Amino acid sequence: MKAQDDTREAIRSSVRAICARFPPTYWRTLDSQREYPHDFVNALTEAGLLAALIPTEYGGAGLGLLEAATVLGEINHFGGNASACHAQMYVMSVLLRHGSEQQKNRFLPDIAAGKLRLQAFAVTEPNSGSDTTAIETTAVRSGDRYVVNGQKIFISRVLQSDLMLLLARTTPRAAVQKKTEGISLFLVDLRKTKGLEVRPIRTMLNHATNALFFEDVEVPADQLIGEEGKGFSYVLDGMNAERVLVAAEAIGDGQWFIEKAVAYAKERVVFGKPIGANQGVQFPIAKAHTAITAASMLTENAATLFDARQPCAAEANMAKYLAAEAAWEAANVCMDTFGGYGFAEEYDVERKFREVRLYINAPVSRNMALSYIGQHLLGLPRSFS
Repeated sequence: MKAQDDTREAIRSSVRAICARFPPTYWRTLDSQREYPHDFVNALTEAGLLAALIPTEYGGAGLGLLEAATVLGEINHFGGNASACHAQMYVMSVLLRHGSEQQKNRFLPDIAAGKLRLQAFAVTEPNSGSDTTAIETTAVRSGDRYVVNGQKIFISRVLQSDLMLLLARTTPRAAVQKKTEGISLFLVDLRKTKGLEVRPIRTMLNHATNALFFEDVEVPADQLIGEEGKGFSYVLDGMNAERVLVAAEAIGDGQWFIEKAVAYAKERVVFGKPIGANQGVQFPIAKAHTAITAASMLTENAATLFDARQPCAAEANMAKYLAAEAAWEAANVCMDTFGGYGFAEEYDVERKFREVRLYINAPVSRNMALSYIGQHLLGLPRSFS
């Protein structure tokens, strides 16, 4: 345990050293211009931090999800935005657990070395929403390749990636006994892909978000992940990792908000005393800190279970739910503490406020997380069909 704690503290120190080179003005400029943080991501890659989950035999650090969560959480804690690079972490878990040795040998060393970027995960569609089993994008086998047609929506970092994981239906829904069957997962080489149209979507967040349109896009059959028709279960496994990592990001943001609020509440004097002396200011900050601390403990537990290859879906959903709620509470507390100054760009509160709101809805909405907990942990009737 001490060795792991020492490793995590070393990771935090490394992340802080890199983040110190990218001050708040860097992130403000990117946000205002809607640009991707290439220099920041390159720095993380060169330090080996984005290869945390890749085994040492492929050139990575050979660490676990707990350490990967430490990387992302500390980025946000320092005031950066880990969403620019977090997909490489949770997508990596899918490739590591379900990819073939040929696929690992072909792609992992170059990903670890920073020669390839795997930052895009194409799952969500316009007509399916949270019901992943209702996806309509198809991948039809034709000789030694699959031909893909369909649409995806809200897919981030496609233009900043070399590789992308794609979920598509390989067997019509009407031809399978369970709606979770007949869905397959592919590793798409975007550098060689023809027939894919990428349309950027401008959102309230600087997340390089896109709509994708596939028209007879060919994917080599040897880039199918695992078995045909089993992709849904692979994605669920990856989603557990995604929820833990996003929870860690939310916690990092929550810590940032609390520290900002505490510092401002100590220095801001109104009616002859620091505003932090007022219970109306102090108690909400203390409450938010308590919630973030609890969420951190739950997230570490979920990551530990994942690394031990133990069932962790309930823990991952609870961690993501609680972390998102706690971070949003901390954001509102910080905004209330700053008052009008919180709306000024120079304090960074409004930027982080916009960023942290996403966690309530994605990558899984709070209602879907609660539904999972109610059904699978508490044994309540299924709330949706």
